[in-house]
Amino acid sequence: MASSLTWQETASRINQFYRLTKPRVVSLIVFTAVIGMFLAVPGAVPLDTLILATTGIALVAGAAAALNCLVEHKLDVVMARTKGRPLPQGKVSVPETLFFLSIVGGLGLFILYYWVNELTMWLTLGTFVGYAIIYTVILKPLTPQNIVIGGASGAMPPVLGWTAVTGEIASDALLLFLIIFAWTPPHFWALALYRKNEYASIGMPMLPVTHGDQFTKLHVLLYTFILCAVTILPYVTQMSGLIYLGSTLILNSIFLYYAIEIYRNYSDKLAREAFRYSILYLALLFVALLVDHYFHF
Repeated sequence: MASSLTWQETASRINQFYRLTKPRVVSLIVFTAVIGMFLAVPGAVPLDTLILATTGIALVAGAAAALNCLVEHKLDVVMARTKGRPLPQGKVSVPETLFFLSIVGGLGLFILYYWVNELTMWLTLGTFVGYAIIYTVILKPLTPQNIVIGGASGAMPPVLGWTAVTGEIASDALLLFLIIFAWTPPHFWALALYRKNEYASIGMPMLPVTHGDQFTKLHVLLYTFILCAVTILPYVTQMSGLIYLGSTLILNSIFLYYAIEIYRNYSDKLAREAFRYSILYLALLFVALLVDHYFHF
């Protein structure tokens, strides 16, 4: 009985540290990085590179998420969306979190440096600093444009995947970066609209708090138009073909519908649906890129 209880406690502790890495967010990061790997080569990605690069990128992304939780743990107590995280709940301590993210992040960088390539390691480190330090510590509490400027870090995963395989940055990889960069504002501002009161309660200068709902709704719409234009570029540059183009037009029309409806007939329910769809949208867009890459016509 005692040993069983000990095992249950150990499993629970492991799960709390796992939750610090924001696994759902990291899964999308890793997914786009893996797609970037496959798009970088005409055939299959070498298995060892695929496994090692995916592992390294995932570990560093998880460490960045844990540092984000650490920096914001006092604010997380206030917000309904975040108060159940391990740090606000007291499931793990600040020193434990710092030790955990240092080991996990260091291991990820070690893997990338010694078994993938130096460029990918340095770009991944830069992404870590950009998200966990520049965005979380500096931009987020300073400016309502935090998500636009900080979106550069979130847009890096497919570039990391690309460089992991090729050892260089190509124009097609930068197109993938641009897609996620344009996707981030309408994705996150939809969330910010229906969480406005929570952000206001902690003094976070999110766009709906500083400039109001109408201004934010307009920017969601404008950035969605920008996103729709940017996502056509892979077809225009002949990176992708008709499979991708058709998929993109369908996905964009749905995203644009949500953006227009948010602007004209806003409700929290609609904003939640738009936020959830935006995640599915990005995943399906990258699936379309991958399918088109191997069945291009």
